[in-house]
Amino acid sequence: MLELYQWELSQYSEKVRLILDFKGLDYRKIEVTPGIGQVELFRLTGQRQVPVLKDRNKYIVDSTEIAKYLDLEYPDRPIIPQDPKQRGLTLLIEEWADESIGIKGRKALFAAISQDQNFRKSLLPTSTPDIFKSLVGGVPSDFLALFGFGVGYSPDVIQSAIASLKQDLEALTLLLADSPYLTGDEPTLADLSVAGLSILLKFPSGPYLDLPASIRGKGLPIFAENIDYEPFFTWRDRLYAQFRKPLITTTSSTGSAPTSIQID
Repeated sequence: MLELYQWELSQYSEKVRLILDFKGLDYRKIEVTPGIGQVELFRLTGQRQVPVLKDRNKYIVDSTEIAKYLDLEYPDRPIIPQDPKQRGLTLLIEEWADESIGIKGRKALFAAISQDQNFRKSLLPTSTPDIFKSLVGGVPSDFLALFGFGVGYSPDVIQSAIASLKQDLEALTLLLADSPYLTGDEPTLADLSVAGLSILLKFPSGPYLDLPASIRGKGLPIFAENIDYEPFFTWRDRLYAQFRKPLITTTSSTGSAPTSIQID
C-alpha cells in the first residue's frame, strides 16, 4: 500500500490526499511529528518537509513530483491532460497555486492563530491530548507575533498576502463562472491543486480532515464569509463531495472552536 508522510493540516499534503482519492488509490497516512519526526524523515529520504510518498521501496518528495509520478505509474483517471494546450495550462495553474495560494494561505493562517488561542487549539488533530492542547492555546500572542517577525511574517507581509489572496479568489471565481473546471469539462491537476491548497482559507464542510467537527465549513472571515467568493468555495466543496473520501471515523468536539476567525 502507498504511504503518505504528512501533516494533517499541511495544504500540500491535502493536495496529494485529494489526488490519491481522485485516482481511487488506497494509502496509509503517516503523521510526521515536527522536530524529531522530521529527523527520521530526513534519515529515510533526505527530505525534512512533507508531503513524501512511499511506493514500495521508492520515496517521492514534493507535491508536484508526487502528482507527476502518480499519473505516470497509475494512469487510470489521469490528472495531467495529453492535449498540449490544456496540459500547459494545467501545469501553469498548478505551479501558480503552489506559489500563490499555498504560501500566502500560510501567512494568513498564521495571523489568525497568533490572535486566537481557541483557534490554535481547534486546529490540532482530534487525537491530541488535552494537556498539549492547553499548552498550545496558552502560548502568548505577543510571543507568536515576535516569532512571526523572526520567520518573515511581519504585519505588512501578512496584509500583502491577504490582499493578493483576495485577487486570487476573484480570478478563480471568474474562471469558474461558466466552466465546471478550471481548464475545461474534466477535472485536472489544476483543479485538485487549487482545491486542496485552499483549505487554510476555509475548511471543507465535510468530514475530510482530522479536525473537530465544529470548525468544518469555517475559515478566515475575510475570505470564508465574503459573498463574492462564495461561488468558488461552493465549487471547491462540490469537488470534494465528488472525489474526496471522507474519514472513516471522526471525533466531534464542541466548545473550543470559534465561530469565526478574526484577523486584525
